[in-house]
Amino acid sequence: MLLGVSVDPDTTLAAWARESSYPGMYASDSGQVIGKLYGSIRGSSEVRNVFIIGPDGKITHRMTPFNVMSQDAYTELEKAVDQTAGVSSPP
Repeated sequence: MLLGVSVDPDTTLAAWARESSYPGMYASDSGQVIGKLYGSIRGSSEVRNVFIIGPDGKITHRMTPFNVMSQDAYTELEKAVDQTAGVSSPP
């Protein structure tokens, strides 16, 4: 399951998810409570981070920060998700 958390309002997230047809669920953290707990809020700015959480609830992989402009970041993300799910990734 994918859970995206953002400081954007829930109405903005719902519109974005609907337009983009992305799978998963999205949660608004407008109070920045979750972001602060995970170290994604530094001062007044939000940093895009990715945490892969296993079925046991423990973080199995961290990408801090996550570079949305890097293909290597998506390759690393895919491998981390597959590893957490117990799926073999192509080399």
